[in-house]
Amino acid sequence: MPLYEFRCENSHLHELLLSMTAADRSAPCPECGGAATRLISSPALGHLGSARAQLIDRTESSAHAPTVVDQVPGRGAPRPARTTHDPRHARLPRP
Repeated sequence: MPLYEFRCENSHLHELLLSMTAADRSAPCPECGGAATRLISSPALGHLGSARAQLIDRTESSAHAPTVVDQVPGRGAPRPARTTHDPRHARLPRP
């Protein structure tokens, strides 16, 4: 069920879970009891558990608080030199 935002005449905001078939455009305000009208708002993508939603969250947070790193990301420790025990390899040209 979607979560809808409502605002009353006294500017109190509250949210209600209503079915998608509900045609209610108004609801009573829990704070003052006045009539509250439904607001048009963006979908709550942050509540999704998908990889796409997590990527969106990380991208938004990095715009205001970028991560400080001390090396290029994705580069690990240098690989050790490969050694071989085959005597034929000693005759190969070296760079």
